[in-house]
Amino acid sequence: MKKYLVSTVAAAALMLGATAVQAQDVDPNAKPGGEIVITYKDDVATLDPAIGYDWQNWSMIKSLFDGLMDYKPGTTELVPDLAESYEISPDGQTFTFKLRPGVKFHNGREMTAEDVKYSIDRVVNPVTQSPGQGFFASIKGYDEAAAGKSDGLSGITVVDPLTIKFELTRPDATFLHVMAINFSHVVPKEEVEKYGADFGKHPVGTGAYKLAEWTLGQRVVFEKNPDHWHKGLPYLDKITFEIGQEPIVALLRLQKGEIDVPGDGIPPAKFQEVMNDPEQKARVVEGGQLHTGYVTMNVNIPPFDNVKVRQAVNMAINKERIVQLINNRAVPANQPLPPSMPGYVKDYKGYPFDPAKAKELLAEAGQPDGFSTDLYVMNTDPNPRIAQGIQQDLAAIGIKANIQALAQANVIAAGGEKEGAPMIWSGGMAWIADFPDPSNFYGPILGCGGAVPGGWNWSWYCNEDLDKKAAEADSIVDPAKAEERNKMWGDIYMKIMEDAPWAPIFNEQRFTMKSARMGGADNLYVDPVHIPINYDNVYVKDVQ
Repeated sequence: MKKYLVSTVAAAALMLGATAVQAQDVDPNAKPGGEIVITYKDDVATLDPAIGYDWQNWSMIKSLFDGLMDYKPGTTELVPDLAESYEISPDGQTFTFKLRPGVKFHNGREMTAEDVKYSIDRVVNPVTQSPGQGFFASIKGYDEAAAGKSDGLSGITVVDPLTIKFELTRPDATFLHVMAINFSHVVPKEEVEKYGADFGKHPVGTGAYKLAEWTLGQRVVFEKNPDHWHKGLPYLDKITFEIGQEPIVALLRLQKGEIDVPGDGIPPAKFQEVMNDPEQKARVVEGGQLHTGYVTMNVNIPPFDNVKVRQAVNMAINKERIVQLINNRAVPANQPLPPSMPGYVKDYKGYPFDPAKAKELLAEAGQPDGFSTDLYVMNTDPNPRIAQGIQQDLAAIGIKANIQALAQANVIAAGGEKEGAPMIWSGGMAWIADFPDPSNFYGPILGCGGAVPGGWNWSWYCNEDLDKKAAEADSIVDPAKAEERNKMWGDIYMKIMEDAPWAPIFNEQRFTMKSARMGGADNLYVDPVHIPINYDNVYVKDVQ
């Protein structure tokens, strides 16, 4: 990320300050007005930002609510949102935000710093049962609040109606990203108390759209928020999400011009047909996502305790062929981080596909005749087919991998046991970053903290020196040193590749389609953060 933050460092000041900017620029080509139709097979689970945590409701929630921070549309570049500006203390442990004045909730009340504190306290409160609770662990008072032993986080102070201060227990370079995730979005206390557990069906925020209708199993309708603080956004007057549409039916309706975006994407069975038709392919938008699919090798289970064996596995797998098995809906991976993630090392080529060299490494490791092992895989298509491809490649160098195709929960359970699964293909369970920062790909799945019973570090790889370097990297909060921090993270992942606890296989691409009348940059339809679509910034070209 070239610009980690939109801050400037004032040499004469003791604080790191951010300039006041607008979060999003208005597209000069956009005409306001019009409406679109989007289809989904399944109903929306919830529109409560403290609860919603799936790909379907993620961007819908982002259009109903706002946070202190957001991302420049279609990118991973952080920008202030409800915050007009912010300051970071020299030690990186105090973040102070000045709020935009005059921001109103959909119910007409003006938002204040008290609402920000309430919203985050609510997520951490165990009564809420928020899956985002742990993201706020660096704020002072987290342990007490998360255990229900205090009314809120002691590290959050309302300085005045438009100023809020966060005190952390440690420097945390990811904190501004945390302020941009949905769990940090601001809600009005009175509406939450009014609806209780049903707030997710009656959402009230400050976002560009507000909920106009929700008929369960049929449709969800958003309408433009005329009081939205960002003048000029959104462009559309109305968005209708039609529920209960099979993806193949949605594709046919798109071809007839009856809908504008099939929300579930291109049906796998129709993917080649669409891509081979120039007229349909012209409406396809492809983009990367913060995802890596990988094979783990448990370093506690012989012979994977030998680095040469792990390196041999990396050289044995034909990633290009694996990508072909899923109709080229991915690109081959050469390191844990996906290409769109800050810290990705662009000039690193990874392990070459070289079965002959792989055999040499096995011989050097004392396994000249190969060995037998188990490869665990989630039992839903296309994962068993991918595992079979990996199995064939390993067989070519003498490794007999017996496929254990199990339900997702069983594979996860096996990975969470210290000597439970020698190898796991992560497909269907592979890591997608919660926010675009390299640290999010390390701690849970490659760091020592994740190598615990029930954890997600299925290779059980633990390098304490790298853990220290990771902590050092995350203590760099000065925006002027973002490139230095990204370089540190890149070095960490290069060392991981040398130790080879994983064989990275591919980075999935996202494919979506849009009607010919849809306008806006392509990256808005495969937005890396507003997954799957940045609704606030798309528009229609046929507005009269």
